Amino acid sequence: MVVAGTTNSYVAEEVLKSLGISAGFSRRRFFRGITLPPGSAVTSEGRLTDESEFPGDVVITQGEWRKGKTIVDVIDELKEGDVILKGANAVDLSQKQAAILIGHPKAGTIAVALQAVLGRRVKLIIPVGLEKRVSGDLCCLAEKVNQPGLSGYRLFPVPGQVFTELEAVHLLTGAVAELIAGGGVGGAEGSCWLAVSGTREQEEAAEKLLASVASEPLFGFK
Repeated sequence: MVVAGTTNSYVAEEVLKSLGISAGFSRRRFFRGITLPPGSAVTSEGRLTDESEFPGDVVITQGEWRKGKTIVDVIDELKEGDVILKGANAVDLSQKQAAILIGHPKAGTIAVALQAVLGRRVKLIIPVGLEKRVSGDLCCLAEKVNQPGLSGYRLFPVPGQVFTELEAVHLLTGAVAELIAGGGVGGAEGSCWLAVSGTREQEEAAEKLLASVASEPLFGFK
């Protein structure tokens, strides 16, 4: 179960490709909430004003992509041994904890997902980019912004396996990646500098891996 989101659009694409069933999938509208520059046409919940092209989440059962289905449609089917992938908006690297911005009055798809995660031990993996790192304690931040009487989004720290670029490099190459710097301009805004260490073979594999994704086109939804 890959819940729609901008980060997860890349995850869904690769999973479907690995199964040979990616025909018809597009990252273009594979999200619900989205962060855009000020003045963009989004609702108070962070959604596009026109959601007519939303394709649904990616639900895969025994190698079959059940096109058009959403997490709401299948949540009662999920059981121990199944996996949900759900993106996040904040990550505390020191505690390996993530949190999700909440705009929906019923807490959105994460509230649905937790029925299976907490109720039936379904595994929750949280792919989240290093650009979403925060330095504060997520529970304290959530307590601050979730108080009655305030405006804006709420924040929900969630239990699950946090998976950033650091974990990806290690899993795919065996090398250890560390975040050492960040930032840039001209399209490099939000970028991260990683120091990678390991055997020569691991470092070469990591260099090849990072080079393969460095020229990935910018996310586009129009």
